[in-house]
Amino acid sequence: MRPNFIVVFFLHNSIVRWSLFTVSLIVLGVPARATDYAGPLFDAHLHYNTEAWNGHAGPHPLADVLARMQRSGVKAVVANSRPNDGTRALAEARTATHAAGVSVVPFVRLYRNRADYDSWFRDETIYEMVQAELARGTPAGPYRGIGEFHLYDSANANGSVAQKLMTLAEEKQLVVLAHVDDTAIDLLMASTPSKGQKAQLIWAHTGIGGAPVQRVEALLAKYPGLMGELSYRPGLTCDNAQLCPEWRTLILKYPERFLIGSDTWVNQRWLYYEETMKDYRNWLGDLPAHVAKKVAWDNGAALFGVK
Repeated sequence: MRPNFIVVFFLHNSIVRWSLFTVSLIVLGVPARATDYAGPLFDAHLHYNTEAWNGHAGPHPLADVLARMQRSGVKAVVANSRPNDGTRALAEARTATHAAGVSVVPFVRLYRNRADYDSWFRDETIYEMVQAELARGTPAGPYRGIGEFHLYDSANANGSVAQKLMTLAEEKQLVVLAHVDDTAIDLLMASTPSKGQKAQLIWAHTGIGGAPVQRVEALLAKYPGLMGELSYRPGLTCDNAQLCPEWRTLILKYPERFLIGSDTWVNQRWLYYEETMKDYRNWLGDLPAHVAKKVAWDNGAALFGVK
């Protein structure tokens, strides 16, 4: 038997075996693994905090973070930073962001420093700061939202400033980005003129405390403008790094109500930015293509009018 014939024979047999294996999987009801999602990504929860850049002298200057976005295929970001100078730095770097192919959607964050995390909801100076920032705007255009803010006690959603900001957001058609539990979602929505029927709120982590999927579904049904951002969400993926069945079912039911985000709240998250986006691409690839694109890009782009 000639050597080239042996090679052809071996390849032929290998192809036949693989084909039979694939057919067997289909017959047994085991779907073949889909390829990773390869389209654009919208990072709907990004911080450029002072620790990352510190006025251009930090470990992650603009060139570094934009390169990470570009390598990850991230085409737009919701920027909210402590203090707002970080967001303004991204918004001002229009030549660099254009070169990287990244659109910046600026939000006013409520924190001037870490002390504000625990008192913003009753601090009138926070309300004044938000109004001043909204009037100021950014080189990338007007601010499009308020947040991310935290409520470690859901009852603080009834704070005077929290209520005023929810009313302000609805009146000015601003999107709210809130790191809260499911009880606080109801309380915040109750503070709006429409009682949550016209409010636009991105639920950071879709409940980092792990609200049951059934509760998340009930809130999505109750509030038309509620969207879930999926970073750090407990129970989202299972041991195979794919969506857990109950989350896959929920996303398929509400494909236009979910977003992804990096939540670069500490510098370590910048170091692993690309790995985070690869993980998203992995489980997005297991969704129908049109649903994956909605979660990855279309929903954020539609919400903020990004092309």
